[in-house]
Amino acid sequence: MFRHTIIIIMMPHSIMRNVCYFVLLNLVIFQFGGVVNASQVHCFFIFGDSLVDNGNNNYLNTTAKVNYSPYGIDFPAGPTGRFTNGRNTADFLAELLEIDKPLPPYANATDWDRINGVNFGSGGAGILDESGQHFGDVLTMSEQLSNHEAIVTRLGEMFGDIKLSLQHLSNCTYYVGMGNNDYLGNYLPKYYASTTKYSPKQFASLAIAQYSNHLLRLYKNGGRKVAVNGLGKLGCVPQQTAKYPVSPVTGCVETSNAAVEIFNEKLKKLIKTLNLLPDARFLYVSEITDNPSYGNITVVGKPCCEVSGDALGHCVEGSTPCSNRDEYYFWDSFHPTEAATSLSAKIIYDAMAPLLQTTIAAATPLVDVS
Repeated sequence: MFRHTIIIIMMPHSIMRNVCYFVLLNLVIFQFGGVVNASQVHCFFIFGDSLVDNGNNNYLNTTAKVNYSPYGIDFPAGPTGRFTNGRNTADFLAELLEIDKPLPPYANATDWDRINGVNFGSGGAGILDESGQHFGDVLTMSEQLSNHEAIVTRLGEMFGDIKLSLQHLSNCTYYVGMGNNDYLGNYLPKYYASTTKYSPKQFASLAIAQYSNHLLRLYKNGGRKVAVNGLGKLGCVPQQTAKYPVSPVTGCVETSNAAVEIFNEKLKKLIKTLNLLPDARFLYVSEITDNPSYGNITVVGKPCCEVSGDALGHCVEGSTPCSNRDEYYFWDSFHPTEAATSLSAKIIYDAMAPLLQTTIAAATPLVDVS
């Protein structure tokens, strides 16, 4: 016993400090209910748009909300604000990570949730602040990051030291899925005059530059293990194919797909650059979108529900959707069905494997990476 005591005393100060942080952090977490029970992650946070929103928009003054039937027809709790018939990407990722329940929306998170992870997602949100503004009040990525910073502060209060807060968050896993609304709700339909002057390459550069600022901001506030999802073939969504000329070969709007591909290539380069930062574990992930007709899915060109004729493309409230929902790729004019989401989420989860095998020793508090 005496020999063990001497070894600890002789430890370098930095190692001794980390040991103390670890012990104190775990004591505080134990007091508040422990980390995510028996899961594959220390904790899990999600940023994104309507593909992950599970109720945050219900509390906002926005038209981008779907807390009504037939949304949620296959979800146990019924309509909850999820933009599909059942579970969404956030739900499936949580299940695959063996988290015992869906991540709560930030809007009604508890302190226990703030330790273990929350869902910041907001339908209509984009990388650029202007994207989705025509929907009303949505939580842009900038605002979602502000909410994350509020959690950093709160955990610092709970743990007694902001360094403990950042130490904890550095070993959380993050999923970020942004950019859909920058194209579908901004650039492609030319909703704002400021976007009409950009070529596809220029707009992609604009979006990536802002994305870089956002991801650096996340890094500065503890985010180290971050999966960033690329964009799918947005030219194949029903809203696009119903409005613009399609390719006779693919049935999609290939000009839109080409614009999105420019963004994805720039995003891959950004991820490589971010990984030059100390302890950074950023990862580009993507689902298979070249051929969405897989599994039991056979209907890929039209929505399962009756949709409104406006820009929202939501299911008509109270309408009766198709009965063979497992055979449809799209639920409404923009969003996939639960069946399609389950398949794409598994692909994303498999791609996230490198993040699940790493532990960060410590996160440097508020690193200046400007």
